[in-house]
Amino acid sequence: MTATLVKETSPPAAPRADGRRRARRRGRIIALAFVFPALLLLGALVVYPVLFTVGRSFFDASGTRFVGGDNYAEMFRDPATLNAIRNTTIWVVVAPTLLTGLGLVLAVLVEKIRWATAFKLLLFMPMAVSFLAAGIIFRLAYDEDPDKGVLNAAVVGVHDAFAGTSSYPTARARDGQGLTRAGDGSYGTADSVSPGRTVSLGLVGVRPDDLPKDARPAYAAAGRTAAPDELRGVVYLDFTPGGGGRQGKADKAESGLPGMRVEAVRDGKTAARATTAADGSFRFGDLGSGSYTLRLPASNFAPPYEGVSWLGPALVTPAVIGAYLWIWTGFAMVLIGAGLAALPRDALEAARMDGAGEWQIFRRITVPLLGPVLTVVFVTLVINVMKVFDLVYIIAPGPVQEDATVLATQMWLVSFGGGNNQGLGSALGVLLLLLVIPAMVFNVRRFRGSQR
Repeated sequence: MTATLVKETSPPAAPRADGRRRARRRGRIIALAFVFPALLLLGALVVYPVLFTVGRSFFDASGTRFVGGDNYAEMFRDPATLNAIRNTTIWVVVAPTLLTGLGLVLAVLVEKIRWATAFKLLLFMPMAVSFLAAGIIFRLAYDEDPDKGVLNAAVVGVHDAFAGTSSYPTARARDGQGLTRAGDGSYGTADSVSPGRTVSLGLVGVRPDDLPKDARPAYAAAGRTAAPDELRGVVYLDFTPGGGGRQGKADKAESGLPGMRVEAVRDGKTAARATTAADGSFRFGDLGSGSYTLRLPASNFAPPYEGVSWLGPALVTPAVIGAYLWIWTGFAMVLIGAGLAALPRDALEAARMDGAGEWQIFRRITVPLLGPVLTVVFVTLVINVMKVFDLVYIIAPGPVQEDATVLATQMWLVSFGGGNNQGLGSALGVLLLLLVIPAMVFNVRRFRGSQR
């Protein structure tokens, strides 16, 4: 009797199941309604362009004639494209490796300093700068003119501190006044001279900025009498301000050239050396009898050291990679630092108690435990460098743009930057997509594995 009453009062199972199905259907509709705008944008901005690019790669430059795989064949025959593939390979191998290594080292060192937060902020700050602004900054920093490029200013300063600079890079001898130019850039007297004489060596072409402030008139030095066993002379600027004066003679208004190196040469060998004084005078004492040739070495006239051609064909790719490192080092350091903060400290302390040094702890404990984080950082940077465009396009000057080009810039140049061949450009885009996909798949699997 009791069982019968329970059975009569219980609700039917079928309507309850129908209610659950309607609730699930309603939930799916609501979820789809929320996801649909994102799916629509994803399809319009990602899926459709990818499919259109793949289809466009099988047509010619005008897009009217089907050419099959000709664009892909042309892509690997084009020297510029092959150079772009080579440069992209250099980027993929060098930049992520250096960034991951720098990030690891900095993340470990930052833990041991007092102002760790300020240091991280300082290194991460370049991430707030756009690639356009960073490219302009480094374009200026790499400028070959030491008055503009800060790197060459530093290089030239160090070079001049140790090697010195030429005294008068623009100076030259006046024709027909007793000095002849040798093949190595030096100047020598056309006629031999003997001890007991005073010789005047006039030069022209000296810029006013190159004339030292302590330079004095050469007139008095040119009139001095030499002793029988000595050879005197004066090196002067054979130019009278305002005009006038006599060529080949040191006039009262003409300045000596201090700091000029002079050599007395006999039988092809240097017998004596001297450096001119403030009035341009020099003196060789205790010379043996005979004839000598006075020579002004080429080092007096060597052009000034201009520094390193950072944006030349040989160094433009490393220079752009250097700018990329400046931007992304903070990113790698912060990500690796987050992984380092999550490491079990008991393992590190146990190693220290067992007598392990800091280098052993770093190499055998810290790095292996950070393996998953380092892999994620490395693969993320690989994906990023494959798509690098802004820095290469902005930093590399026009004449060396082809030497620095990577796949992304080559794709743009071929399609819109003068090549106007969007069929070949689409083929380059498909190649870049195929290269990026494996790294993306690997990264997604890594994230899913870490979540599990």
